[in-house]
Amino acid sequence: MTKILMVCLGNICRSPLAEGILQSKLDNNLFVVDSAGTSSYHIGNKPDPRSIAIAKKKGIDITQQQARQFVKQDFLDFDIIYAMDNSNYNNIIALAENDKQKSKVNLILNESYPEQNLDLPDPYYGGDKGFETVFNMLDEACNKIKLRLSKLT
Repeated sequence: MTKILMVCLGNICRSPLAEGILQSKLDNNLFVVDSAGTSSYHIGNKPDPRSIAIAKKKGIDITQQQARQFVKQDFLDFDIIYAMDNSNYNNIIALAENDKQKSKVNLILNESYPEQNLDLPDPYYGGDKGFETVFNMLDEACNKIKLRLSKLT
């Protein structure tokens, strides 16, 4: 079973969407997808209502998710870790204890735009349109992830 972790800042906007989108595309018997945040701001909270709304509009239920903080144990528990932006990537890498752990961490938009190291915009302070844009960007990246993972199974 391959375990994949999606990580953003607060674990209420981008990473819950990424978790829900990717989980909806993969076989639950072969893959586990989870999410976390690099900060402790929202531990225990449900995803942002705007993330819930755009996911529901696209047929994905993320209402059972609860925010949690990324911890060093995640390097041991997960095979692949996707950061939503460079700031979170750097925060995750700073916790890594060796090159093997660092090698698990990728920027999610590098799936769609290889080696460009682009940030997935944080829609928190924007309107509903920002959440739709982020959903569409994640959907494209998750399609690429699914395609790559299907070649491994």
